[in-house]
Amino acid sequence: MNQDNTENIDKDVVDNELNYSEGIDSTTPEMTQEEKLQEDLAKEKDKFLRLFAEFENYKKRTAKERVDLIKTANQEVLLALLPVLDDFDRALVEIAKTEDEAMLKGVELIFEKLKSTLLSKGLEQVEIRVGDDFNADFAEAITQIPAPSANLKGKIVDVVEKGYKLGDRIIRFPKVVIGQ
Repeated sequence: MNQDNTENIDKDVVDNELNYSEGIDSTTPEMTQEEKLQEDLAKEKDKFLRLFAEFENYKKRTAKERVDLIKTANQEVLLALLPVLDDFDRALVEIAKTEDEAMLKGVELIFEKLKSTLLSKGLEQVEIRVGDDFNADFAEAITQIPAPSANLKGKIVDVVEKGYKLGDRIIRFPKVVIGQ
């Protein structure tokens, strides 16, 4: 065989391989116009359904993001009011030491009104008590002291500052002292 015949045979083999790998069989007759149209219609329906599903997912995702944004929109204002809540707690302790019941009752009423207003906006206190196991996911340890009793080792000995959450997110972790 000469060089030209070898090249022609190689080209035919490559062309047949390409046709086979592309799913085109050279012995298969051409599709009719109706079959082509049906195939195109099926492809377009598939594209439409995929696009529709993608759009539905987009709508759900943006709606969820909008709800989350609304829930946490007040976060900065609520964070600014947390020191006021702390001051009220300290003031109530000091006023309770005095004999003035009217002042104590008045401050308690104002404090309860502020707490109920913040509660209506989604602010909740993180429930941590003395004697609870320490969990770094829900509290911030500021120091460790020798445990006053054996059953308080590794547990919360004192809550220095209350923690608060807005919805499911903790916006200020409670500051606690742990026994060692």
